[in-house]
Amino acid sequence: MRPLTAWAEGDATPALIPAGTAFAPEDLIFYAHPESRSLEQALAEADLIVTCPHSGSAAPEEVARHLVPEYTRRLQFDYTDLSTAPIVRRWAQIDPRVIYVENPHPRLVRDPNRAKPEDVKATLREAFERVREAGPLQRVDLTGVDAIRPVTFSFYPLFKEPATDEAWESLLRDFEAAGELGVDVYEDTRRALLRRWFTVHQGRGTGTPLTALSFHDTMNTTTRPDGAVVVERAETDRLPNVVSLSNRGDAEGNPRPDAAPFDSVTMDPERLRSLAGAFRSAFTEGFGAAPEDVSLNQPYLGSQEIIEARDTVGIGRRTREAGPLIDAVQAEFLREFLMGEAAVEALHSPGGTWPSTDEQRVDAIAQACKAAWDTYRATLAGQPAAHTTQHDGAW
Repeated sequence: MRPLTAWAEGDATPALIPAGTAFAPEDLIFYAHPESRSLEQALAEADLIVTCPHSGSAAPEEVARHLVPEYTRRLQFDYTDLSTAPIVRRWAQIDPRVIYVENPHPRLVRDPNRAKPEDVKATLREAFERVREAGPLQRVDLTGVDAIRPVTFSFYPLFKEPATDEAWESLLRDFEAAGELGVDVYEDTRRALLRRWFTVHQGRGTGTPLTALSFHDTMNTTTRPDGAVVVERAETDRLPNVVSLSNRGDAEGNPRPDAAPFDSVTMDPERLRSLAGAFRSAFTEGFGAAPEDVSLNQPYLGSQEIIEARDTVGIGRRTREAGPLIDAVQAEFLREFLMGEAAVEALHSPGGTWPSTDEQRVDAIAQACKAAWDTYRATLAGQPAAHTTQHDGAW
């Protein structure tokens, strides 16, 4: 198993991936009992593929030389969904019906939950121009040009803006070289696996819905220049206390009246509501969550991965009788919830370091995710829910 990013607690220097490190599909795919099950067997048994497009944290050395010199590990990790990878790896380890695909690169190389620009140079130039016009550390709208951002979500600078055409070409070559080693492999692997998975189950004719889940985390606060993650987001951008589940619909999961004709929901609304109920049950049982701690399509509708999954396999064009459906849903967890109080308290103080992972909390959340999906599966089958919290496999 490929190790997660390791770092020394107390070290504020950015974590790096050595230049030339190439990832293969087998480095990115995780499922239970690989020593006794082939990937084909896992695909035949899986009803859920989970992807983490922002799980990578260490930066490839190819692009690290373009980072601003004052960039710290805290700013680096805050700009990733660092908490997602260990949780979903653990979930895949304890649930044989889950396959997990992990992006090894951080979104600073390129964000795979955004459409890949046809002209990277032009979109990146425009992004830098918008940032420059807004001024240092000022809020800027990067809609449409944010596949590679020159600033973090706190509007803190990421990359040095090239001053010459030669410098621009050098920057783009380095980004392209890095992307081919990691994020491009992730995207190709995710797409190919979804197609194989759908084909396997369509051939079996079970009629049981399959689900593609894009798994994320976001904090309700952003960073100050001194590293303290304490700047509250606008109310409209705040997540509920556990998770928001998105299918590009409204707050009930139904199609939005103002949606474009081609922008249909990515998961059947009734099934999305059933899934939300299963998450409420699991996280109430294990964490004392309230019903409002799980919401639908607030504040996010869901982005590129669930849109692409919907369009790739033709969601909504088949009936249960004709074969399996594929639903696609985005889960945006509150990062404060995933990390726990001690880690959040550390991040509220100024600094450049990042707290260590709480492995007990990782396991507890993974177990709750499994319990939620077991409840959802039972609902689909019309059977009583059976919560399972046993620890199947060592951490």
